[in-house]
Amino acid sequence: MKNTNSNTKLILLHPYIQKQGGSNHLWLLAFISVLTLVFLVTLIYTRESTLISTATSSVIASSSAPVSGLGSAPLPATVINTLLHYASKSNDTYHMPHSDLKSISDVLRKCSTPCNFLIFGLTPETLLWKALNHNGRTVFIDENRYYAAYYEELHPEIDAYDVQYTTKRSEMKELITSAKEQVANECKPVQNLLFSDCKLGLNDLPNHVYEVDWDVILVDGPRGDWPDAPGRMSAIFTAGVLARSKKGGNPKTHVFLHDFSGEVQKVCGGEFLCSENLLEASESLGHYVLERMDESSVQYCKNHSSSASSST
Repeated sequence: MKNTNSNTKLILLHPYIQKQGGSNHLWLLAFISVLTLVFLVTLIYTRESTLISTATSSVIASSSAPVSGLGSAPLPATVINTLLHYASKSNDTYHMPHSDLKSISDVLRKCSTPCNFLIFGLTPETLLWKALNHNGRTVFIDENRYYAAYYEELHPEIDAYDVQYTTKRSEMKELITSAKEQVANECKPVQNLLFSDCKLGLNDLPNHVYEVDWDVILVDGPRGDWPDAPGRMSAIFTAGVLARSKKGGNPKTHVFLHDFSGEVQKVCGGEFLCSENLLEASESLGHYVLERMDESSVQYCKNHSSSASSST
């Protein structure tokens, strides 16, 4: 009986031993399976990441590379003429006539690429100037920061900045006298206005505006011709200084004054842009061409009598 009981115990324990051994094999198999799955997932993820990274780099490279014959090509004459035609037919009361648009457009067309175009005033022609200066830099300066922000929101491609004018239209004569008295100091014709305290100079524009060699400048703002309006004295004075202070590029700068029949435009144009530089003029547009000046210059006009005659 002893032996029988002993054999019975062995028979009962034998299946248990087999079960335990099978369980260990299952755990080992599961562990290997998990390792294999992790390896496969890592391999697939790495491969996809590499493919995505390569594809992204290719897209960025292809989008940033210039397209031959497309990106650098000027606007066709037919496109320019069509834009001018429809802009001159605008229903806006203050739009420019076709003759003025064409004068500015002709200069932009001849300007070497990239052309640097600075405009004082957001006007009905804003989108037109941006389009005509194809492949160039076009910057707008406006006295109304809310309108500038609103315009940029509507047209994100427009580069517009606001400026705070501290002048009054009624103070024009006093401001001109002050500038002429300070011509050898704060109101020099050649300087970086960012560091100037000249009453007529705009010194709170973005820094890069003073560093760009502007090829074309249009003064068509600020708005208003009433006594307390800022007037365009500061814009005209600043345009003259920027033109004379160029460091490189074309030594000549074309400066256009819109609403040329106005007293401020006539007088300040003669004083700070000079009649000797007046290339052509109509009732609504004055076209000056200024040349780069030496840093030691202490007079705005070479011919002193020209500014005196313009103010009479």
